[in-house]
Amino acid sequence: MEFATPLVPARLIKRYKRFLADARLDDGTEITAHCANPGSMLGLKDPGTKIWLEPNDDPKKKLKYGWRLVDHENGHFTGVDTSVPNRALKAALMAHQVPDLAAHPTVRSEVKYGQNSRVDFLLSGNGPDLYVEVKSVTLSRSTGRAEFPDSVTARGTKHLHDLTDMVAAGHSALMFYLVQRTDAEVVTLADDIDPTYAKAFDRAMEAGVQVLAYDCNISPQGITLGVPLPFRR
Repeated sequence: MEFATPLVPARLIKRYKRFLADARLDDGTEITAHCANPGSMLGLKDPGTKIWLEPNDDPKKKLKYGWRLVDHENGHFTGVDTSVPNRALKAALMAHQVPDLAAHPTVRSEVKYGQNSRVDFLLSGNGPDLYVEVKSVTLSRSTGRAEFPDSVTARGTKHLHDLTDMVAAGHSALMFYLVQRTDAEVVTLADDIDPTYAKAFDRAMEAGVQVLAYDCNISPQGITLGVPLPFRR
């Protein structure tokens, strides 16, 4: 998945009101960018952080920049746009590039299920339908270890309950954690940040919900699905 417009580097001034970020371009111009991330962005929003912005000339958009990447300036990047995992995974699924899900060649998005929910992907083919929820993972508090979530997520907990219900109804269900970091070696849960989510996850796994984690290939040119990562509890 390539970015529609070449990204430009900047320095973060501050992130605020969840969806706004002020930044300074290389020429000194200060701008406000859209931040497509409702989470806490713990460890990613320190003033002075090098970031990458996507410009746009869409007259319908009030903000002419979107914050896409954090550049850790050590060769590694983190993607901050939470809409990217679904798009990157869908592109990989449509191209049959996810070996773990190759038995389900038919892909549908945003299908109604559960209690007033829409599942990210409903995969079908051989065997029971597979309900897939996708989560973007950006938190890392120790070297090589990615964690989810970075803030309390009642919505995420609800999705785990919905997946558990699908298994009880005779379907298959999967939690797919897509790690938008290039420095992650393992994925786990941040139990201390949201213990309710962690308990719902454990119950879901006991009920038969599956789990997969993948990393991403990230650069200022684009983001694509990477390789599987171990998930540990």
